[in-house]
Amino acid sequence: MEHITDTHIEQAQPTAVTLGNFDGLHLGHRALIQLTKQFAEEENLKSVVFTFSPHPMFVFRKKEDFALIMAPSEKKFTVEQMGVDIYVEYPFDEEFAAMSAEDFAIKLIFEKLKCKVLIVGENYRFGKGASGNYEMLQRLGEERGVKVIAVPSVLYGEERVSSSRIRRCLVDKDLEAANRMLTVPYFILGTVAEGKKLGRTIGFPTVNIIAHPLKLFPPNGVYATKTLYKGKYYYGVTNIGKNPTVNGTKKIVETYLFDFNETIYGETLQTFFYHFLRSEQKFPSVEELQKQIAINAEQAREYFASEAYEYWKSEQERIKEERL
Repeated sequence: MEHITDTHIEQAQPTAVTLGNFDGLHLGHRALIQLTKQFAEEENLKSVVFTFSPHPMFVFRKKEDFALIMAPSEKKFTVEQMGVDIYVEYPFDEEFAAMSAEDFAIKLIFEKLKCKVLIVGENYRFGKGASGNYEMLQRLGEERGVKVIAVPSVLYGEERVSSSRIRRCLVDKDLEAANRMLTVPYFILGTVAEGKKLGRTIGFPTVNIIAHPLKLFPPNGVYATKTLYKGKYYYGVTNIGKNPTVNGTKKIVETYLFDFNETIYGETLQTFFYHFLRSEQKFPSVEELQKQIAINAEQAREYFASEAYEYWKSEQERIKEERL
């Protein structure tokens, strides 16, 4: 996959393009990308996912607590897994935000990208003052021989799937709904860092992950998780929090992996979150914490043996077959 992070987006070959912020790459986003790939294949075009960096919300600062479902590296990783030819993270700043909708569509998308098919969500807005919409794109496309297609919103539980809705679910610890809308369970992709090594002294060695500072984390607490390392999955429990029992002050992400005993500092792990087990709490002693970790580990094992997890087992097999 070609990855472009500057303004030099000119293409030599015609393309099929989809536009959006794509935070989380949820059901709606995936519908856009799959249709873009389909047109690219049918019409001998390059498939392009065009997004912005940083997310416009960080430039406009409309929400002080805004955070990303997927860090930029996680989004790139997922787009590449989806088999896209070109991934554009176009630099977004106040000057770019002032560009007219027509200039954005014509000069960047139609001309520089040599776009022949453009796929957008039915409610997509763009350009200065969000003045651009599907109707404008369709009109401009007709004038220049570009096929413009609007994809209807995808529903989950009779409500539109959106990144903001998924963020609310994560904050409310409703992982089941968030994960169904994401299609792939919420995950953290990060590098293993050296920790305090407390876990190994009480029989539960953990791996500590350094994740992106702009990423949205679920509330502090313990979760049933599954971690991918070198092509193999390991079940486990993950704690997000500050370790109040041992007077911790910084938020960390640490995972106790079942049946795993390797030193992997500097390695990359992908940890998927499936089920909320308990909120963060301070225990009167390290011994009490040790007992609780054992309880949580057993709860996680029970979850992964339950019917609630059966859906994700079959979904994982389906995704494997799609990639073959």
